[in-house]
Amino acid sequence: MLTKAQIDAFNETGVLVVPDVLPPAVLTAVRAEYQALLDGLYADWHAQGLVPAADGLDFFDKLLVSYKAGLDWFQPMDISLPGDQITRDTPFHFGPAVFDMITCRRLLDMVEDLIGPEITSNPIQHVRLKPPLPDLRAGEIRAHIGGTDWHQDKAVAHEDGDNTRMVTVWLAITDATVENGCLQVIPGKPQMYPHCPKTQTGIADGFIDPAQATPLPVKAGGAVLFHPLTPHASLDNLSERFRWSFDIRFNVTGQPTGRAHFPSFVARSRARPDTELHDWQEWRDMWVAARARLSGQPHIPIHRWSADSPACA
Repeated sequence: MLTKAQIDAFNETGVLVVPDVLPPAVLTAVRAEYQALLDGLYADWHAQGLVPAADGLDFFDKLLVSYKAGLDWFQPMDISLPGDQITRDTPFHFGPAVFDMITCRRLLDMVEDLIGPEITSNPIQHVRLKPPLPDLRAGEIRAHIGGTDWHQDKAVAHEDGDNTRMVTVWLAITDATVENGCLQVIPGKPQMYPHCPKTQTGIADGFIDPAQATPLPVKAGGAVLFHPLTPHASLDNLSERFRWSFDIRFNVTGQPTGRAHFPSFVARSRARPDTELHDWQEWRDMWVAARARLSGQPHIPIHRWSADSPACA
């Protein structure tokens, strides 16, 4: 999948943009799956008198109307449990189209070129649906909806994953442009920087120079790959439409994921193909079981950093 030049560029800079990773059929299926999901949510809210009739509203119109009405479509659409308290009915979404996206052959071929043939789908994964900046509610802090602070992916996981070989894959479902808030990175693979509570959890002040940032626009179906120590953030969405992507990760099978209380699965194994997961319903059931196990239990923080760190003073 990747050329030697691409692999060398990734190893040198810690980041790589690859166009046309997801086949058109996969993109179409993901969009249709989410359309059906939102149609159901919107119909329920309309029946309760919380939103107007959907006449003439497309997918993104419905998202915006619902968001402005104070209704939460994010967690019901996310492919993860939340990082805060989990209840027995915390919603999430695991469907066949998303599973096919995560296990897409071309995607796994690309990951194999970077971390080898024993590939686990890491449970740190999210959908990202970002409204235009003027439409964000005051006080919106969720990185998956608003902007993201500068951070490193290994830093927003538990310490047991610090030595794990992994790669982040950021998949564009709509075109990601500078105007609508594409990713920006500071190329390179430095040491892990201390992080502090900011809008979310971000690199402590003074450790990086945002002026060195490089924006990474990519067309729908393309991917941005980056090393888990590459500092990155997103630009603000200054367009008039949503920007849609998925943030997923893969690690070498058998190494800690950095979030052990959430389920992972073997996406590819050249040594033991019988261990690969091919049933999306089994994937969903793993998360259903995790929700049942974690609900009502003491909260497990998903990050390691605290505001009283010397770097945060």
